[in-house]
Amino acid sequence: MAKRLATEYVNAKLQFKVDEMSRFIALMEDGQLRSQVLVLDNGNQELLLHDIAGKEEVRLTFERRQDYYVCELSCRLVEPRLANALRKAVSAYRGSAIVNRIYSHYTMIYHYKNGTVQKIVESTASSERVVFEHKDTLGGLERLFRSRLVEREIGLVQGEVNGLLDLRNQTSDRAEIAAIDEKLAELTRRLFMLEA
Repeated sequence: MAKRLATEYVNAKLQFKVDEMSRFIALMEDGQLRSQVLVLDNGNQELLLHDIAGKEEVRLTFERRQDYYVCELSCRLVEPRLANALRKAVSAYRGSAIVNRIYSHYTMIYHYKNGTVQKIVESTASSERVVFEHKDTLGGLERLFRSRLVEREIGLVQGEVNGLLDLRNQTSDRAEIAAIDEKLAELTRRLFMLEA
C-alpha cells in the first residue's frame, strides 16, 4: 500500500455557531492533539493544534461574523493525526474543501461540499481520472417521477382536445362551436405550460 507523503487542504472553509466552539475544540483534542486557544481583541479566535508525537502544528483562525465563527484555511500537513483531525472537522461541521492527498507517484484530490465527498480524482503527471462522483440518485428519481406525471397530464389534455375537436366537427350550432373553441383555447394554453 502506498504511503501518504502529505495532505494539502486548499480553500477549506468551516462555519459553525459561536456556542459550538467548545465542541469543536473537544473534537480536535480527541485525536492525540494538543490545542491552545487564543482570543483576539476583535472577538476572533485562533486555535493552535500541535501533534503530540511530531513537531507539526496548524493554526486555525476563526473570524467572528455575528453569531458564527468562520475559518478559511489552506495548509500542507505531513502528520496523519492533524490531517485526520481536519478531515473530521470538515465532515462534522459540514465544511467545504479541496483536499490533496499526495503520494509518491500520484495525488488523490477530494472535493468536499457540505461535509461530504462530492468527487475524487486521481491525478498523475500525465493524466487525471475521476474515481468517484456523487450522484443525486434520489433527486434524479424524484425529477423522473415528476416528469412522468407531466407526461401523463399532457396525454390527458391531448385526449380532451381530440374529443372536443371531434365534437366540434359534429356540431353545427354556432354557440356550441364558440364554447368548444373557448375550451380548446384554454386547453392549448395549458399544453404550452405543461410542455415548457
